[in-house]
Amino acid sequence: MFEGKKILITGGTGSLGQALAERLLKLGVDSIRIFSRNESKQVEMESNFENEKLRFLIGDIRDLPRLERALEDIDIVFHTAALKHVPLIEYNPFEGIKTNVIGTQNLIDACINQNVERVIGIGTDKAVSPLNAYGATKQLMEKLFITSNNFLNPAKHRTKFISLRYGNVLSSSNSVVPKFITLAKSKKKLIITEPEMTRFSITMDEALDFVLNSAKSGQGSEIFVPKLRTYSIMDVKNAIVELYGDTGYSISGIRPGEKMHETLISDDEMKYTWDLGDKYAIFNPLMDIEKIKKDYPNAQKITKLSKYSSGEVEKIPLEELKTRISKTYSSLL
Repeated sequence: MFEGKKILITGGTGSLGQALAERLLKLGVDSIRIFSRNESKQVEMESNFENEKLRFLIGDIRDLPRLERALEDIDIVFHTAALKHVPLIEYNPFEGIKTNVIGTQNLIDACINQNVERVIGIGTDKAVSPLNAYGATKQLMEKLFITSNNFLNPAKHRTKFISLRYGNVLSSSNSVVPKFITLAKSKKKLIITEPEMTRFSITMDEALDFVLNSAKSGQGSEIFVPKLRTYSIMDVKNAIVELYGDTGYSISGIRPGEKMHETLISDDEMKYTWDLGDKYAIFNPLMDIEKIKKDYPNAQKITKLSKYSSGEVEKIPLEELKTRISKTYSSLL
């Protein structure tokens, strides 16, 4: 599907964007445009990759005319750009709205105008029953994506909008793991927010597989959700202790806008959720059931789960968590 395609990645200098670019380059794409506002990261990424198929475009998704130009002749867009640090967006909610909501609307308009083939929006578990401003903006991003297809004439527009929702990527820049490793290396106490807190976890390779497979299979207007296990913050602490030594810990308490447990599918969404085998799909409530069955003949309507919460699903065993951490952060350990 990706061979010979022209790709654009918004926020392409982020951890997911760079990993996605690396994977796509192995799939025979024609070219990849990295669209971001971080000049220094673009210079660093260009130096690290040294690949003539990469193009680096400085721009902000808040700027519609710049997006229009960047999207000329593009086939597939991966939308990873976002303001995403929960406490900062709690303090600066207007800026979160400008990027995560208005920026997404700009991207949708530009993709329709440029007749892009597929647009894949990268969401988060924080969009479910959002407690914080960040989650609320990402919920609106999802709403924009799954309803945009309703207003397109298939005879004129080929664009399909597909939204993805998953948990914390183990190697992402805002993951708790590298923070713990840095503290442990400095012989400082680990800072625990709340011992009972749990989070969904996915490795970068698992996230890339999920993103690319969903991009291939999506028909438009779906929110795809992977089947994940979880860890508690104390599981991570114990893994770091066994890998690097015990430097002690302190409890800081939950930060503004944080949840004790994350939810990937709410109880209200379950009535629109189908099991596709390797993942779940939450369909637009306006979609016809017969169309769902036609597009996904092996799909099964969810009847058992009340909600899909990190506090209720299977945990990753400590030994496996240690292996994941040591493999992901071998350079730090």
